[in-house]
Amino acid sequence: MNSRAGAARQAGTALLWAALLLAPYWLPWVGGYTALGARVLVLGLAAMSLNFLLGFTGVVSFGHAAYFGLGAYGAGLTLKLLAHSTPLALFFGTLAGGIAGALLGALIVHLRGVYFAMVTIAFGQVFYYIAFRWNSLTGGDDGLRGFARQPLHFAGYAIDILNNGHAFYYFVLVCFAVTVGVMALILRSPLGRTMLAIRENERRARFLGIPVERHIWVAFTLSCFFTSLAGALYAMVNNFADPMGLHWSLSGDLVIMAVMGGMRSFWGPLVGAAVFVVVQDFLSSITTNWMSFVGLLIVLVVLFFPRGLLGLAQRRGEA
Repeated sequence: MNSRAGAARQAGTALLWAALLLAPYWLPWVGGYTALGARVLVLGLAAMSLNFLLGFTGVVSFGHAAYFGLGAYGAGLTLKLLAHSTPLALFFGTLAGGIAGALLGALIVHLRGVYFAMVTIAFGQVFYYIAFRWNSLTGGDDGLRGFARQPLHFAGYAIDILNNGHAFYYFVLVCFAVTVGVMALILRSPLGRTMLAIRENERRARFLGIPVERHIWVAFTLSCFFTSLAGALYAMVNNFADPMGLHWSLSGDLVIMAVMGGMRSFWGPLVGAAVFVVVQDFLSSITTNWMSFVGLLIVLVVLFFPRGLLGLAQRRGEA
């Protein structure tokens, strides 16, 4: 039975990667477009980054949009003010959100449950109001404009491929693949096993001598770095950053994506992000009340598929 389940998981993973690799070619056949695929990848990466903390460590954060938004503003400001370099923009965007997460995580790591969640919201809203009010730097409510993704430079040559929709999608896919590969390696390492032990029984982990606060801080910091990279990529997708990228409502959307796809599954948040983004894109094009239908979909998933959509598929595959 275990070998069958393992083979089914491997086949599912291979099918997922095939779908991602061929997305620019099959999306138009189902009414989609390449930019939508890039958006799914970016928000899927953000949801998987949150789930790195939520699903594999058992710590709930409702303020991860702060690090997503800091990554977006960091990348945008780098392109606008510092250097016309896409790699540097991604680097400084990731660094901005990751360092903020590391510093704030050190302050709140001793909190648990609803207290931890509420403090993360509070810090996230602080960053939101700073971006909203600091018009001279961030553009305020109008957002940060005046930057665009730049050509890649190799051996003294500028290769302008990122302004091509298909090429940019594959650039995002490479960044996504490298990041989720790092996530997978961490989760298979002793650190990842310790995170799972804390999730399952924090008291027992502490009794075994595991420094729980330190490991939660490391997991929180890594999650913030991954989320910030997703935010930096999102700024590249839109050539734009705005305060809503820091708002608590986006944090809620990321939690919904993780829950919808399946928190205990590595790929679940990506599946949840794909469903959420595609349904949102389709419904918003035909009705102004699209949020009601998205809300109904979320309620149905939580009521009837408590393990998430991917959890349901895995259970059927094991049956």
